[in-house]
Amino acid sequence: MTYLINSKANTSFITASGQVETIGTEIFERALADVQLVIESLNDIPVDVFSILGMRNLSAFIGELFAKSLVKESENRYVGNPHQDGYPDLLLMDAHGLNLYEDIRLKNGLRDKFPFSPFANGGLEIKATCGDVPTPAKCAKLNMTKPHIGDTRISLMTGYTWKAHHRETNNLVGILWDFFNGVPKIVAVFFGSDLSPEDWGAIVQPKEGGGRTTSVSIMKREGIGKMYRNWIAVEDDRRYIDYINRYNRGHLI
Repeated sequence: MTYLINSKANTSFITASGQVETIGTEIFERALADVQLVIESLNDIPVDVFSILGMRNLSAFIGELFAKSLVKESENRYVGNPHQDGYPDLLLMDAHGLNLYEDIRLKNGLRDKFPFSPFANGGLEIKATCGDVPTPAKCAKLNMTKPHIGDTRISLMTGYTWKAHHRETNNLVGILWDFFNGVPKIVAVFFGSDLSPEDWGAIVQPKEGGGRTTSVSIMKREGIGKMYRNWIAVEDDRRYIDYINRYNRGHLI
């Protein structure tokens, strides 16, 4: 596993108490290694876990793996949000965060959604995507087959973005992943601490009878550009380097 690391990446953000919080790039590096160890160990068991999960759940799983790895590698400077629908995903446990968390625990316990949606001290939001590829019909016109689970997608990738349930998502760790030899692998990590509601599209409500069960907002190209300009790690593979640069009309990597 070899990643290019951006030594100039801005991995700092302003906390709720007005302090500057910085996450060392080495923490992201170690988290990437942790994730890959877990994924490779799953590939060794006699059950195809990746197919069982399906693409949507697999993408969420990879995001969760990276979040848990950041908790570990930050030595619990961040902890997971105790409510599954709360945000952000990782809560900052500086002095202010620790006091707030303990106060919530004593007053309401940790099962109530309200104090964790959002958590007043903030933290990090983690989102993963495997990118977009053409529909089966479009792939057929190109004499290609739409990638299945386990198929490398980069040669057909038409874009990538991240989705949120509200337009205030910030301090975002954005993950792009693909399959390598049938196994999922994170191929790029970006960080956005300067995202604004204008970087996200309108919130689309679920349609009655449709497959989507929650409202969703999709990041606009302006937001993706901000994330690109603050890339943290990219797989040292020209396919991904060239694609990410080309998609963002730049040459930063």
